[in-house]
Amino acid sequence: MRVTVSTLSDSIFTLDVSPDLELENFKIFCQLESGFPASEILVLHNGKILVENKKSLRQNGVREGDVVMIQHIGGDGSQTLRDSSSAISFLPLNNADNNIGNSSGRASEGPSVSGGTCHDPAHIRSILLSDQKRLAQLKANNPALYEALHSRSGERFATMLKAQIEERDRRDRHRNKLMSAQPFDVEAQRLIAEEIRQKNVEANMEAAMEFNPESFGAVVMLYINCKVNGFPVKAFVDSGAQTTIMSARCAERCNIMRLIDTRWAGIAKGVGIQKIIGRIHMVQVVIENDFLTTSLSILEEQPMDMLLGLDMLRRHQCCIDLKKNVLRIGTTGTETAFLPESELPVCARLTGV
Repeated sequence: MRVTVSTLSDSIFTLDVSPDLELENFKIFCQLESGFPASEILVLHNGKILVENKKSLRQNGVREGDVVMIQHIGGDGSQTLRDSSSAISFLPLNNADNNIGNSSGRASEGPSVSGGTCHDPAHIRSILLSDQKRLAQLKANNPALYEALHSRSGERFATMLKAQIEERDRRDRHRNKLMSAQPFDVEAQRLIAEEIRQKNVEANMEAAMEFNPESFGAVVMLYINCKVNGFPVKAFVDSGAQTTIMSARCAERCNIMRLIDTRWAGIAKGVGIQKIIGRIHMVQVVIENDFLTTSLSILEEQPMDMLLGLDMLRRHQCCIDLKKNVLRIGTTGTETAFLPESELPVCARLTGV
């Protein structure tokens, strides 16, 4: 059968081998192609490290046309991969003056942290706050530390920075102890597999940052202007909501609380759970010059004033046109533009102000 073999350096070759070939002999074939000693090769198939050297490829689950990955480990048990997850999580910890937020997203080799000490947190904080590129990478790689960085007090940032350094050092000590003791130990192999997985995740993120950077940006939600009972309301258009809802606060402002049928009280379940006070069976909503009718479920603790759900969108054959950035009412042909962020309710703005 034909098996494709890939290395972490993106070297690829194909081997024609028997399905009954033992794994240890398969590693010898890999040695001839890759140059890695057979005794220092790990074979991964479908994300799992193959450890049964005396079992055949078929018994290890390898089939015709499959792709396996080989990883070289040093003879002393040292792993050639760097701890990618730590590099991402602790972006600003090493060589703070020159390497915070380098383009690859990895922490560069710099002064190591020893004895629970690190660079001055105030110095690191000032460096990050003065560089927008570093800030953007920190936000993507370590959102918790990013939030602490923008707290009013530098004490929260210093505390979190120290905690993350200590956690990284603890993981590094545990990993190095396992690898130095026995690289083929089950726990050591699990750590190696996790490092390989993290390396793939990091490579995927770097490719996305280069070729699809807009995926890291946030988008504003779809709101339109409308009127309910003559009162202006900013309504959130949500095709994922089953019913159209309104907050009790907005219902009071629109003077329609008197129409609530409390027999329809209950619990609304979705991302969270909220109490339904009742239902208003028919309300007139004005969008541009169109007068449309809908029913409303009134929620007690709803942060948004009004949410146009699928029931109303279907009833009036509405179309969300993102190319023109409008909501089109299918029954009338009327179009109304989605609001820019500056006109959204405060709870819906990305800046929160």
